[in-house]
Amino acid sequence: MQIDDHQPDKHLLNAAAWIAGIGTLCLLLGNVVGSIVVPDHDWVADTVSDLAAGRYEIIQDVALYGYAASLIACAIAAAHLHLDGTRWNVGIACLALLAMCVVVIGARNEYGDNDSEGIVIHIYVVYVLGLLFAVLFLSMARGLSGIARRYGVISYCCAALWIVGAPVFFLLPTEYDGAFERGLGVITMVWVTSFSWMLISVARDADHIRAQEI
Repeated sequence: MQIDDHQPDKHLLNAAAWIAGIGTLCLLLGNVVGSIVVPDHDWVADTVSDLAAGRYEIIQDVALYGYAASLIACAIAAAHLHLDGTRWNVGIACLALLAMCVVVIGARNEYGDNDSEGIVIHIYVVYVLGLLFAVLFLSMARGLSGIARRYGVISYCCAALWIVGAPVFFLLPTEYDGAFERGLGVITMVWVTSFSWMLISVARDADHIRAQEI
């Protein structure tokens, strides 16, 4: 499968790849730093949501906003490349909606912890996240395979792991759900990182084509 007739903008793709990579790194560092700084935080038993509430919530909030930026960057780059018709369009929509969900989680500061003020929405946003990531991984896999088979394989593997693992999370005892949730987060970070590398490779190939034409 070939990229559409228009010549990819290597600067846009590289910028998107860097933003996506840095945003993913922000999510990772925010989780690690928050787990260290927040008093009595148990990364095995306590979920990431526990880091995003309380005195040190700013650490995880910044990490979430950084990750939202990475998803938006992927959406913009995907729209520019447009590799696989309707399926690809579905993936772009998923990326945009996922970014919105992550921002809502970071800004809302409501984590389903028996709050009595306002509308409790966290759990519903989590359900939406679960569905959107599954659709994203599946809908973009074929288009990614058109660039290189490995990118499609990674996307399908992420889909399989996510579809099996995400429902299990809700069945786990609270003593272990924190570690399992972080494992699910790693799946999404692997996908975004793979997508970033794909963008860099396409930008590099476009540069080589231009050089040959000159």
